[in-house]
Amino acid sequence: MKSKDAVESLAALAQESRLAIFRMLVKRGPEGYTPTQLGEKLNVASPTLSFHLKELQQAGLVDVRRDGRYLYYRPNFSHMNQLIGFLAENCCVLADRDCGPECVPAAAELSLTKRQRA
Repeated sequence: MKSKDAVESLAALAQESRLAIFRMLVKRGPEGYTPTQLGEKLNVASPTLSFHLKELQQAGLVDVRRDGRYLYYRPNFSHMNQLIGFLAENCCVLADRDCGPECVPAAAELSLTKRQRA
């Protein structure tokens, strides 16, 4: 990921409503939500929601799929993971010693913990 793309993505998420929308979509997963469903869950007016979804889509954080006459907005997990990787890729490279697990993103750490229990 290039710095410009990371800045664009972070700027899109640096607004409370867009962050809430994105987090709701991440919780839902690849199935996504229609704008009507999102508006009801987050109590956001349709024109406002449309604006925020457009911003998230332009930043590459959200994809849209059509199913008949319905549009489903879903998170772009690939882009999200690239952004997280970009933020953490140089973790502790200038440190005198290894940072250990402190540099592992929380999602990766959680996945490791779940796998270790299994």
